[in-house]
Amino acid sequence: MHEPAHEHTPLEHHQHRLPTDTDDGMLLIISGPSGVGKTTITRGVERSIADSVFSVSATTRAQTPADVDGVDYHFVSDEEFSRMQAQGQFLESAGVYGKRYGTPRAWVIEQLKRGRLVILEIDVQGAHQVKAQLPDAFCIFVLPPGEDELLRRLRDRKRETLPQIEQRFAAAKREIEAAKASGLYNLFLVNEDAQAAIAHAVSAVTDERRRRRAGA
Repeated sequence: MHEPAHEHTPLEHHQHRLPTDTDDGMLLIISGPSGVGKTTITRGVERSIADSVFSVSATTRAQTPADVDGVDYHFVSDEEFSRMQAQGQFLESAGVYGKRYGTPRAWVIEQLKRGRLVILEIDVQGAHQVKAQLPDAFCIFVLPPGEDELLRRLRDRKRETLPQIEQRFAAAKREIEAAKASGLYNLFLVNEDAQAAIAHAVSAVTDERRRRRAGA
């Protein structure tokens, strides 16, 4: 779903089947507002479950010095994003603060067919879009211990001006309300301690996969 030179996570769909492939993959959606620590939890789950893979989104936002193309995001132009969207290449897409993000459909479906745990880190709007197409997705929403703690975390990131922090804080509260009203999420996970939250998420995912395999 990105430039031809990129080799880390190919966006084109490959049919080659590996000996280790199975047909009982599971899609895991992890959501949460800015500053809640969802990326830490996402990466922790990915490291803890051997056959998990992280779905790298395409985005039109600018690449920062800390970003690794193909690992953090696939960085594309507005024109390329629009072309991919018109061709139905995204499971979900959304605009966030003037930039666009999209989840690659073909790569996700391929990994599910291989029996992998495919992890998407997307917002509530994106989760709605994905669940409409893949209703068996298991969904976790990460919550802060409280609003005061969330505001402190946003400030401690020191990435934005005070008005931008206030904008993100207001958006975070709306996202939490939308998640609770959505009926999408199997687990609401309070991230007070990152390692404990990761362990809880891993346990919930492992139990769900075991349950599904037993009922298959």
